[in-house]
Amino acid sequence: MKTTDEPLIIFLQKIIHFSVRLLAILMTFVIIWGVGDVVYELYKSLIRPPFMLLNINDILATFGAFMAVLIAIEIFINITVYLEEDVIHIKIVLATALMAIARKVIIFDYDKLSPAYIWASAGVIFALSVGYWLITIYGRENRINEDR
Repeated sequence: MKTTDEPLIIFLQKIIHFSVRLLAILMTFVIIWGVGDVVYELYKSLIRPPFMLLNINDILATFGAFMAVLIAIEIFINITVYLEEDVIHIKIVLATALMAIARKVIIFDYDKLSPAYIWASAGVIFALSVGYWLITIYGRENRINEDR
């Protein structure tokens, strides 16, 4: 990052750095609450008759809740990487986006969705996958060239 002697810019950078730290703290609380919600929803599903059995909707809802917590963890990782390196890593952001769209696909109710919505989701998954693959290949080539 380019350094500057401008007092206003220095002050604003400190505010942004503080804000990112605050976001990391808040995301930690979101993760903890998310885990608590997964436990609570699973408990509610298991004590309902038939006792200790889950139907397919309960399983899909549980998967969705798990994925939401995992996405929150990925966002927390994005925040911590930004704090440590002061740069946004596109590969991590794309991985988080892929996980988020995967969560959507897992909890899709195909009876209620239009084919256009499903095709659009497939297009998003394809675009994110190609982007992730390109970033991975490009990053690997850069590391190989730097080692020479």
